[in-house]
Amino acid sequence: MFIQIAIGTVLMLLTILVAGVAFWALEILLSRSHSWLTREPHRPKLALVLSVTVIWVLGMVTAGVWIWALTLRALDIFVTVEAAVYFSLVSYTTLGYGDVLLPQDWRLLGGMAAANGLLSMGLLTAMLVEVLRHVRISQMEWLRERRAAEPAAIIPRS
Repeated sequence: MFIQIAIGTVLMLLTILVAGVAFWALEILLSRSHSWLTREPHRPKLALVLSVTVIWVLGMVTAGVWIWALTLRALDIFVTVEAAVYFSLVSYTTLGYGDVLLPQDWRLLGGMAAANGLLSMGLLTAMLVEVLRHVRISQMEWLRERRAAEPAAIIPRS
């Protein structure tokens, strides 16, 4: 039991570390393109940021599933990589079909994979919202500064 908990804890920490590093890389990418993102037109750029961030998030989920799958395969819990990936994906996404089960000696890892996936989905959703919020606030500030710099229209008095 303690070995399962130790392995599961290491895998959870590893997937969170991967997500953190990926978020850091995305933040660097966005900061380098900040001046381009804040200039008009805003809506297509916001859609692009949304698309890139969603793909980034899917990549992090995929990495988490593969970390679990390769570990389960390395522990000889599954005979094939396909079965390990399938079980990891179903557990990580908390879908839990129940058609593929872990041996009784390793069943705690299934619950830990599900908990890890649930935590990751929450963190990645927060990342997605934060990225969009940050870009949109920057765009709105750019608009405010641009409007403040424009001279006020002179209205003739009659």
